[in-house]
Amino acid sequence: MAVDFNWQELLRQHWGKIIGVILGLVFGWFAITYGLLKALFVAVTIGVGYYIGKKVDDQTDWGKLWDRLFGNR
Repeated sequence: MAVDFNWQELLRQHWGKIIGVILGLVFGWFAITYGLLKALFVAVTIGVGYYIGKKVDDQTDWGKLWDRLFGNR
C-alpha cells in the first residue's frame, strides 16, 4: 500500500508555520550562542531591514517617508 505524499501541498498549506519554526530556531540559537541582548539586536535589525526592503519593493516616495519618520511634530 503506497502513500501518495505531496511536499508542495504540505509547504503551501503550512508555509507560515514552517517559516515561524525556522525563525524561532535561528533566534534560539543566537540567544544561546551570543546572549539574549545580542539576539534581540539582530532581530530588530532584521525587522528594520525587512521594513526598508518592503518600502523599496513598494516603490515608496523616500522624501515622504523621511518626513513622516523624522519630520516636525
